[in-house]
Amino acid sequence: MANFIGDYRCKLDSKGRILFPAGLKKQMEANGNCFVIKKDLFEQCLVMYTSDEWERQNQIIRNQINPFNKEHNRFLRGFYRGTAEIELDNSGRLLLPKRLLDEAGIDKEVVLSGQDTKIELWADSKYDAIAENEDDFAALAEKIMGTSNAGA
Repeated sequence: MANFIGDYRCKLDSKGRILFPAGLKKQMEANGNCFVIKKDLFEQCLVMYTSDEWERQNQIIRNQINPFNKEHNRFLRGFYRGTAEIELDNSGRLLLPKRLLDEAGIDKEVVLSGQDTKIELWADSKYDAIAENEDDFAALAEKIMGTSNAGA
């Protein structure tokens, strides 16, 4: 399983392609050139998964969903809406679907941000705007991680 870290700024060409950063390529397993990309559930960005990680995400969903429950079906419809498979071409580029770029507000510059098992794709201006100040982030870290005895 790939664990992605780092922020990479890329230029989008006129056809909606980006050159996949070498730093992220090094973090992938040798067998992966295919990704699944979709709109994020919570933020105005896109998320991209390797094929293996996408299958793992689907297994999590399958374990939680009852296909005969109307509310579960509504969730599935929303979750898979706009999802696309994309693949690195021979030049190491990814063609990003225009409809997804439009939903995320990405037009010229995109930030690829490694987030453990996924990569977030942000319009550069939106990514810069979400940066938390250090005190706010420290308070959030304490709230989420500070009560754990995991490190003790």
